[in-house]
Amino acid sequence: MSMVFIVTALIFWVATWAINNALAKRRFKDRTVQAGVDILIPVLFGAALLVLWEGICRGFSIPTVLLPPPSMIWARITSSLDILWADFQQTYMKAVLAGFVMGCGSGFIAAIIVDRIPFLRKGLLPVGNLVAALPIVGMAPIMVMWFGFDWPSKAAVVVIMTFFPMLVNTVAGLGGHRAYRAGFDAHICIQLLANFD
Repeated sequence: MSMVFIVTALIFWVATWAINNALAKRRFKDRTVQAGVDILIPVLFGAALLVLWEGICRGFSIPTVLLPPPSMIWARITSSLDILWADFQQTYMKAVLAGFVMGCGSGFIAAIIVDRIPFLRKGLLPVGNLVAALPIVGMAPIMVMWFGFDWPSKAAVVVIMTFFPMLVNTVAGLGGHRAYRAGFDAHICIQLLANFD
């Protein structure tokens, strides 16, 4: 156990606490300075937490398997940028974006149809509420079984996460504003009639 790390971390914590306390109480007339101070306060607090975490890990010699210090985490991140970039492309660019666009788009289109057909509203919305309430931990293994381990299973999870909330909330929004809906219906009819000329 090294007391130097612990004492240094605690001194830094107390110093940043005092600085943050003084900055939070003070109001600046210049809006730019006030905006900078409003950003500086959480940055200082975050830095204090990281220094305290580092000091506790190093001072008490906590095994890195249980709690690695932030410096070790940062070193690992910077040495694995190529792997992280490949994982980012696979997960976010392929699965998340595609799933979000498909889920929100199809949810919006389905909501317009459900809003126009009353029996669908009574039949599909309870199912939508049920599926929207299911935990993703229960749905993800099913999607992996159906679509495999590649990006389509991840996209399917995102579709399910976005489709039903989009459906339920869009139907609620369309149903709550009848005046807007009448204008929306008229606009659709005008567009359809214009295409027949």
